[in-house]
Amino acid sequence: MLDIIDQLTRATTHIKNQPQVGCNGHEELCSRKYSNITHIGTHDAPFVGVLPMENQNVDVPTQLDAGIRFLQAQVHRNAFGKLSLCHTDCLMKDAGLLKDYLKVVKEWLDNHPYEVVTLLLTNGNPRPVSEFDEAFHASGIVPYAYTMPPNSDPNRWTLESWPTLGELIVKRTRLIAFLDSGANQVRYPYLLNEFSYFWETGYDSLDPSFASCAIDRPVDLSRFPETVKHRMYIVNHFLDTRIAGALVPDRRDASKTNAWEGRSGIEKHVGMCMGMYGGRKPGAVLVDYFDKGETLKAQALLNGF
Repeated sequence: MLDIIDQLTRATTHIKNQPQVGCNGHEELCSRKYSNITHIGTHDAPFVGVLPMENQNVDVPTQLDAGIRFLQAQVHRNAFGKLSLCHTDCLMKDAGLLKDYLKVVKEWLDNHPYEVVTLLLTNGNPRPVSEFDEAFHASGIVPYAYTMPPNSDPNRWTLESWPTLGELIVKRTRLIAFLDSGANQVRYPYLLNEFSYFWETGYDSLDPSFASCAIDRPVDLSRFPETVKHRMYIVNHFLDTRIAGALVPDRRDASKTNAWEGRSGIEKHVGMCMGMYGGRKPGAVLVDYFDKGETLKAQALLNGF
């Protein structure tokens, strides 16, 4: 335990803030479409600490300051009937109300006017999308949210349909929000259906070689190669281990998992996926303990910097 606490202390002191230049830290990204950018995303971003079910070492504002622009989180209904950030179940880990989390992200966006942030929320129970809409409005973040053009059809949306980062910044729609289930874009057009625009590789891997890039979700999407070609994809590059029979994040080997090179490294995993899908880079690579290893180096290299 003392070793883990020491790791957390060092994590908060060695992370450097990304320079605030251009769009998301790079002038070159201003003219690049959102669909042509690879983000390192923090898997279970709000679950911070030393316990086995906690996936990150530092809080969300620190993640954003460092250069993370893609935040993933689980949302469940708590015992009081409110949407909370809960790990699998609110009795196991409750990191607070969704609306408070959104307020933190809004405040960060207020203070960083040239940054575009993506939120991916998993609808754990699942709950009606109206409850998500209520939390978003209560936080004050909705004016930042990107909304699809009127009458746009997700089934006809392609990689070329996305705006550039510069366009998102000029229009002040610097938040892209996705729900993995339950979205209703006709009624709530700013809460986007993740799987209309992304597909994902498998997760909860116990294999440190990350030997698969098969499409895991949506189920059966691989039968429709033309659809696959027009969607971004997410590489789930986080390793689990077993403790007393339960799957938990592998904190011990995070530096190896999050290295750029090596048997478990990001370069190898992403390269395999690119080889399978026409050389396209992923839209996001989700990681645990992003401060370990070389995740931000990977993000820079995958974007050509």
